[in-house]
Amino acid sequence: MTELAIRVRDLRKVFGATVAVRGVDLDVPAGAVMGLLGPNGSGKTTLIRLLLALSRPTAGTVELLGAPVPAAAGKVLPHVGALVEGPAFHPFLSGRDNLRRCAAAEPLLASRAIPEAVDRALIRVGLADAAERRYRAYSLGMKQRLGLAAVLLTRRRLVVLDEPTNGLDPAGTQEVRRIIAELHADGATVLVSSHLLAEVESTCTHVAVLDRGSLIAAGSLAVLLDGEAPALDVRTPDSVTAVDALRVAGLSAAATSDGVRVELAGTEAPAVVSMLVGAGVAVHEVRRRRTGLDELFAQLTEGDGR
Repeated sequence: MTELAIRVRDLRKVFGATVAVRGVDLDVPAGAVMGLLGPNGSGKTTLIRLLLALSRPTAGTVELLGAPVPAAAGKVLPHVGALVEGPAFHPFLSGRDNLRRCAAAEPLLASRAIPEAVDRALIRVGLADAAERRYRAYSLGMKQRLGLAAVLLTRRRLVVLDEPTNGLDPAGTQEVRRIIAELHADGATVLVSSHLLAEVESTCTHVAVLDRGSLIAAGSLAVLLDGEAPALDVRTPDSVTAVDALRVAGLSAAATSDGVRVELAGTEAPAVVSMLVGAGVAVHEVRRRRTGLDELFAQLTEGDGR
């Protein structure tokens, strides 16, 4: 079996008459970058709080790094870095002094290593030049960067980020993407909640989609995006000739705005191209049809997905 960094079974959280999380089963493989998606109010942040023992479940079980939570939270959470619902620091202290306080509370960080760890984290998130400025003078994006720096004070086995690019400009968003890639390359598991589908598609290896508290899809991003029947988009000015030739050969094909789309059931792309060239069709470009994450997300959350 694949080692799991997160294992959730039949997790449920009820607030009065509101069911925020309903019967969620979720496996996050160790070393994966899992994107947690869902509309506003879908239960993403509640699920994250349950994972981190910030809230107790109404029912169900949570395991982080092989240990039950909240029972073993004291043992496992030092190996977990998290940024949830935005950072909170002392407004009258500088960014550096705030990080020093965070570092002093890290069980796995020796006192003599604190200055170097703080400097390294500040540089990594691009706050070295603003380290002596008071936190209350920080912009929203700078506050978000400082929260991320606190996550990076020591090496983590699991990192949980709730909307990490909130308030960041495009350059800051690129830096977060780089940091996630570095964590992944270093062997850490990353769970990132985001509403930016393009960011999730470019950084994540796995995806989980929540809607109204229920998990409606989860798994490898590549597998989910390739879930539809394989097809080929061919750009050609000879779409009529192309469709006729393909249909004579028993293939399903339809004209598009710039060529044809061919269903690949029972055949392969090279055979399709060879067939078109043999029929005298000018082939300008060929690309495999692939569902985008935005399209998949819409299908799943609007009720017309499979």
